[in-house]
Amino acid sequence: MQLSTIGLAEEYRLTPEPAFLTDDSGEILRFAVEALACGMEAALVTLVEIRGGAARPLGVQMTVREDGQYCGFVSGGCVEAAVAHEALQVIATGQDRSVQYGAGSPWFDIALPCGGGITLSIHKLRSAQPLLAVLNCLEQRRPVGLRYTPQSQTLQTLNTVPKTGWHHQGFETAYRPCVRAIVYGRSIEALATADLARAAGYETHVFDTFSAQSAALMDADTAVILLWHDLNRELPALQLALKANPFYIGTLGSQRTHCQRMQKLSELGWREDEINRIKAPIGLFPKARDARSLALSVLADVAAARLTNGER
Repeated sequence: MQLSTIGLAEEYRLTPEPAFLTDDSGEILRFAVEALACGMEAALVTLVEIRGGAARPLGVQMTVREDGQYCGFVSGGCVEAAVAHEALQVIATGQDRSVQYGAGSPWFDIALPCGGGITLSIHKLRSAQPLLAVLNCLEQRRPVGLRYTPQSQTLQTLNTVPKTGWHHQGFETAYRPCVRAIVYGRSIEALATADLARAAGYETHVFDTFSAQSAALMDADTAVILLWHDLNRELPALQLALKANPFYIGTLGSQRTHCQRMQKLSELGWREDEINRIKAPIGLFPKARDARSLALSVLADVAAARLTNGER
């Protein structure tokens, strides 16, 4: 595509502005798909290199539409408008490009507060299909990957989940389904924890009693939070959670209570390494006595476990 001088001038007259604030990868991809469906052109920006410190992890993305509206973050908010200007030029010329900010960048007037440097790949979207495939997988709660190849300026969906980074001259981004929090309990602590999980953007389900419905919800991207004050009552849900292999299992109770729990599970045939997957007492910091403090402790622990399990 050949760009006229007038066309380029029109691109630079646009003032990029955020359409809404989000760092959720699904929302960012959906914004791009919706733009293309409406006949608008758009670009996908991906953080592909970090030099030193950075505010965001490798693989985070932005979507920029041809009207200057954008969403997503590749830094702490200090370069996003400048990035959107670069993306508008990519949309106008049809030529993908990479840009650097911070350490090692030619833009001396755009510094990153963390003192590091970042490299971004900006790709003009030519088809919604790869993004739709990613969104489809996430909707079905299946991890998925997306590969960007600069040489051919193409995107490809990956059914095997990669480690986010450069592989064989292409940059691969891993996506995981939204965290699903299953909270068991009929108490103020359970309600406070569920409320905070929803506020954190987790798909949240609360159950007073163990049921087949709750069993069907457990997968590798689930946090199982047992807030019963009754070992016998929690046992069926706890055993199912151990079988289902969610990334987090946490239970209420003191160290003495947990010793009794471990003894019961051992008698039922569970191995020590399986039992050790249970976080008890639940939470990131000890001695949380009121409902809100406990909820904060539990959700902080869940978030930390998610990061440890490879969430980007």
